[in-house]
Amino acid sequence: MLEEKILADYKQAMKDRDTLKSSVLSFLRAEMMNLAIEKKKNSLNDSEVVAVIKKQIKQRQDSIESFKKGNRQDLVDKETKELEILNSYLPAQLSLEEINRIIEEVVIALGAKGLADMGRVMKEVMAKAGVSADGKIVSELVKQRLSSQN
Repeated sequence: MLEEKILADYKQAMKDRDTLKSSVLSFLRAEMMNLAIEKKKNSLNDSEVVAVIKKQIKQRQDSIESFKKGNRQDLVDKETKELEILNSYLPAQLSLEEINRIIEEVVIALGAKGLADMGRVMKEVMAKAGVSADGKIVSELVKQRLSSQN
């Protein structure tokens, strides 16, 4: 399980005195514990852990943009390294071709005719792609596909 791997890597980072990695994983573990408490569970399944990781990644990306605007290259570098650590725990992402193939299958199966069907198509595509596709990218591709039908 992903949660156990993160714990093992955290312990190893502590032993190696890797302060950056241990701090990132410590914060990630705290967020995972908070979610587990919120859901009244002892441990999270992999998709819940991935959701926490993606939330952390989104925060890092937003921070990087803010720091770039503020000309703080030192903080941009630090956040970028943290982002790389977090990305290493995500499953391999689907290629754009694979996502487009799934979108095409779903559009045909649902008989989607335009942007009015976007919600239904998104729901099905994300169910099929799971954690292996970024929702923002999927949304853009679905919008392109459905608007080209008009």
